[in-house]
Amino acid sequence: MDEYFDLDDLQRIQTTDPDRMLAHIDALPDQFENAWNLSQTLPLPETHRQPKQIVLTGMGGSAIGGDLIAALISRTSPVPLIVVRGYELPAWISGSDTLVIASSFSGGTEETLTATDQAVSRGVRMLGISTGGALADHAQRHGYPLWPFEYRSQPRAALGWSFGLLIGLAHRLNLAPDLEASLREAVALMREQRVIYGANNPAPRNPAKRDAGQWIDRIPVVYGGGMFEPVARRWKGQLNENAKAWAQYEPMPEANHNAIVGIEFPKARIPNMLGLFITSPQYDHPRVKLRHDLTYNLFLQHGIMADKFVPKGQSALAQMCHAIQHGDYASFYVAMAYGADPTPVTPIIELKTQMAQVKS
Repeated sequence: MDEYFDLDDLQRIQTTDPDRMLAHIDALPDQFENAWNLSQTLPLPETHRQPKQIVLTGMGGSAIGGDLIAALISRTSPVPLIVVRGYELPAWISGSDTLVIASSFSGGTEETLTATDQAVSRGVRMLGISTGGALADHAQRHGYPLWPFEYRSQPRAALGWSFGLLIGLAHRLNLAPDLEASLREAVALMREQRVIYGANNPAPRNPAKRDAGQWIDRIPVVYGGGMFEPVARRWKGQLNENAKAWAQYEPMPEANHNAIVGIEFPKARIPNMLGLFITSPQYDHPRVKLRHDLTYNLFLQHGIMADKFVPKGQSALAQMCHAIQHGDYASFYVAMAYGADPTPVTPIIELKTQMAQVKS
């Protein structure tokens, strides 16, 4: 760690984080609470209240909320919910018994707007979630409800809004029991953990800083199963965008049928690999929990560094939110260790600019 800066150097953290990404991470529980409260007041027509299937179309930070809500309600919801990332909707998405949620933080996501045009043309029920932009104009033009919210940040830093609004929607559609109580527990737990994860808490007592110290100069592969699969995806994305670092994720138990074989080569890179296992004794399937343990041991036997994260909380939502929070803070501290400003996503902006120059 000598070549990286001290994660307890608050002045340097402030200098390296000029756009205050840390403040957005600190605000995650407040986002969830505000999003829930707002979701109970926004318009939801009677025509939208009994869908036979739900589809969320979105990309990046606007899509991960869909993954999370789909995983959260999968054990209780009589209505299937899938996430579509891309320009084209599957052919079966059509008709008035289908609810399509278009989620775009900026309102200008190219893929989401294209898919939304398709959805409208197929006669589905539509709902938009956005801070404004072209999606808000589209909703007004085509006469479907928009759930607007205001938050100035990068899309990934507004997860409490994009996921929280969907939790509120699931509650109003009766897709899962006890969501309000679970949300309140999650918010209280995240506020409690915020003190532990915060920059003022020194590394010896701060698990996110300690993890960051283990993750630097390594390529993390994050493993999660069931409702923690999208959390693993979130960790991966936060390491990519906040820390500007290589990271991947693997779903369990699928990883046990392919990925665990690919751990031998290139031998020169094995010391830089890191397996991270998000696991819950309460909510993992017992056989998935066993697979986590056995795969963790397999990695250690092959000289691959591995670590486990077990979230706190009683409800599934509280555990999910605590795991998200831990990954967000750890990715921020990895960025700080590298001396990387966590906010800019320059390659994404460059790619969008190049895409805009090509008309198809």
